[in-house]
Amino acid sequence: MSDRTFTLDEAQSLLPVLESLLRSAISAKKLMEEFEAEQQALQQRIFLNGGTYLDVVPLARRKAERAKAEQRAKDALAEIDSIGVQVKDLNIGLLDFPCEVDGQIILLCWKLGEKSITHWHGMQEGFAGRKPIDERIARARKIN
Repeated sequence: MSDRTFTLDEAQSLLPVLESLLRSAISAKKLMEEFEAEQQALQQRIFLNGGTYLDVVPLARRKAERAKAEQRAKDALAEIDSIGVQVKDLNIGLLDFPCEVDGQIILLCWKLGEKSITHWHGMQEGFAGRKPIDERIARARKIN
């Protein structure tokens, strides 16, 4: 994990790129989950039939698609991580941006679908502890 911190403006400016990466990871995850469901259904059918003939070409093709999706998800998440942003929940598209305010590290909190970053929470609070961004956080600047 990175030690990078962001001002609200910096975090806000990254949202278009992060949203694209997040959507790519979520889409890839969905494809992987579909593949897993298909595999389970196929295994169940084989079990109930006591075996069956399978055309392995489409199965192999689908397995290769799943592998590519997994790599897309890993690449997108690695890129988000390399920026210094924390993925908290891929299912809902939840990201946290470390931010230093008055010598304390807080997390600016953004969820896919929100137009901008409007909430924050402490390091131990999580999503349930989100509070609206106040003037103190909006004005926070980097000390460099």
